[in-house]
Parts: sequence; C-alpha cells; structure tokens
Amino acid sequence: MLTIWGGASSRSMRAHWMAHELDLEYEARLIGSRTGETRTPEFRQLNPKEKIPVLVDDDLVLTESAAIVTYLGDTYGKASGLVPPPYTRERAVYNQWNSFIQMELDAHTLYVLRKHRDLANLYGEAPAAVATAVAGFHKQVAVADQALSGSNYLMADRFTGANILMTTTMQWAIAYEIELPPRVLEYTALHASRPAYRRAGRLNFSISAGA
Repeated sequence: MLTIWGGASSRSMRAHWMAHELDLEYEARLIGSRTGETRTPEFRQLNPKEKIPVLVDDDLVLTESAAIVTYLGDTYGKASGLVPPPYTRERAVYNQWNSFIQMELDAHTLYVLRKHRDLANLYGEAPAAVATAVAGFHKQVAVADQALSGSNYLMADRFTGANILMTTTMQWAIAYEIELPPRVLEYTALHASRPAYRRAGRLNFSISAGA
C-alpha cells in the first residue's frame, strides 16, 4: 500500500493528483505544514526536513513533489504517457519543464511571497524581496504563456506530470491574486476541470493549511 503524507498545499496536491490520474489505491495521511504534525518523531524519521509531501512505497521514501509525480508515472503508469520514457529527448524536455516550474515559478517567486508576506512573523518582512519576486514571476510566466500559445499542453499534444506541476503552481498564483495572462488562465481552468484533479482536490484541501 502506498502512503502519501501531506495536504492543504499546492505541492501536496501534485502527489495526490498524480495518484488519482493513475487510479492508484493509497493511504492519505493528510497532515498540514507548520501544524506541528511534521515535527513528530514518526514524521521526522521519514523526512527530517519536516516538509510535505512525502511518498512511502514499501521501503522507499520520496520527499519532493516533482520526484513523487515522476516516480509514480515511471513505476505505475508506464503505458499512461503521463511521464515520458527515460533516456529520451521527450524526457529531457519534461525534466526541463519540471525544473523551470519548481525554481522560476515556485521557489524563486511564489515561495518568496509565502515566506516574507504570509509567514513574515517567522522569516521577517522583506518588501523589496516580495516586489522583486512578483516581477520575476511575471517575467517567467510569460515564457509559459508563449509555450502554450498553440497548445493546451507543455509536452506536444498530451497531458503529462509537467502539467500537474504547472497547473498547481498557477492555482497557487491565482490564490495569491497575481494577474496571469489570459491564455495561462484558460490552460489552468482546462486542467483543473479534469476528474482526477477534482477528486484529488476534494481530498487534499479537506484540511486547512498550516499557519
């Protein structure tokens, strides 16, 4: 039995969504970030970083959302097309998109807002960093907008794990009231209408986010 730890966050949503795309049976341990549940001895044994999501598959523990999405596709969805085969050019492009989303649209921009605006009591206020992060997000999301000008997908004409990362990140930006290009909004709404997204979302967001 697979177990996915984490809920109420865009990053946890990625793991749940992929599991639902693949119709996998798994146990959902819906703990939130910064609620104290990530600091228990049981959880810290799995992930001393005290971060969610975490996937447990037998004796394998994975702790990064993109790694979890890719592992599930590689291991349980080889025929699904959700993750391109290893050692192919398509896989290289898939990896490129995932890296871009994680760094340029998440860690370097939206997560800066999370830390220095939402969690300023923990990380300190940094108005200049917040303003720079917003500007950086607009610059980088324009790259995605251009790539999506002729397609509903990041990888040619099919849905992949990269679209899971992109859609959840755009939903995060929408929640932060960041203006997105019309095409990116259309793209996000399209993929957020997928049945697997809706099922995963009802589960993932059934608990409140941590402070």
